[in-house]
Amino acid sequence: MVAQNIVFGITAFAMAVGAVRVVTTKNVVHGALWLMVVLGMLGAAALAAVFGLLAIRATGVYFLMITLALGQCVWGLAYRWNSLTGGDNGINLPQRPKFGIDLADEVTFFYVVLGIFTVSLLILYTLVRSPFGRSLVGIRERELRMKILGYNTWLHKYIVFIIAGGFGGLAGVLWAHTNGHVSPEDVVLTTSVDALLMVVLGGAGTLVGATIGTAIVFGLREYLSTLVPWWQYALGGVYVLTILYLPMGLMGVPRRIRQWLGSHGRKEGSKKLATKPS
Repeated sequence: MVAQNIVFGITAFAMAVGAVRVVTTKNVVHGALWLMVVLGMLGAAALAAVFGLLAIRATGVYFLMITLALGQCVWGLAYRWNSLTGGDNGINLPQRPKFGIDLADEVTFFYVVLGIFTVSLLILYTLVRSPFGRSLVGIRERELRMKILGYNTWLHKYIVFIIAGGFGGLAGVLWAHTNGHVSPEDVVLTTSVDALLMVVLGGAGTLVGATIGTAIVFGLREYLSTLVPWWQYALGGVYVLTILYLPMGLMGVPRRIRQWLGSHGRKEGSKKLATKPS
């Protein structure tokens, strides 16, 4: 799906914008988390609108290369702009804001984040099922045909690029409040690569697949890191096996099972017809 491909390269710099927005507005909004969320999403979407003018010109692997390169540009900016980002030391955020509920409590904050995630997932699901989302599927499958039918494919991709940036900014705000600290290390190249691998593991082109892949990667990372010091190699092995044997991710397993059952049933039917006496 076009939107999934865009998330790969946009995640790192969109999260950076969201995190920086939290830092630069904390004194202005007096701890209003929801206003921080709005400003973070708008800031990330604005940056995505600028970067999208460059990235959308390319397709396929070249698109990924450009978006990853733009993410590195944001990392360099965050690393060098000491007066705003704190440079290599980063910035420590104050205590989470209070507005009727105590977000300093980890359990309470978890449920708030879970609620925001659920609402975001429903919004994206609605977007995918809308005529606009169907158009994106058509562009993914046959962009030339969509152009012939009169669709402005560039504009569709540009809009969804901005939408992806906005949700990346939302993730940046929540990430900043979760850690209580932001630094250039949060937007290194591995952040984008991790997002790519999570989607590939769960199944590219599906919202549920990306969610499953994220849960598995973070679960394995937290669990394996407590058992062995070489947990990165084990996680890398999972990625390699997934790409080799499950190119469609875990969400593609049911389809492969149906295909195997269908082919097995046809073979059995052919054998019965071959052994049937004339």
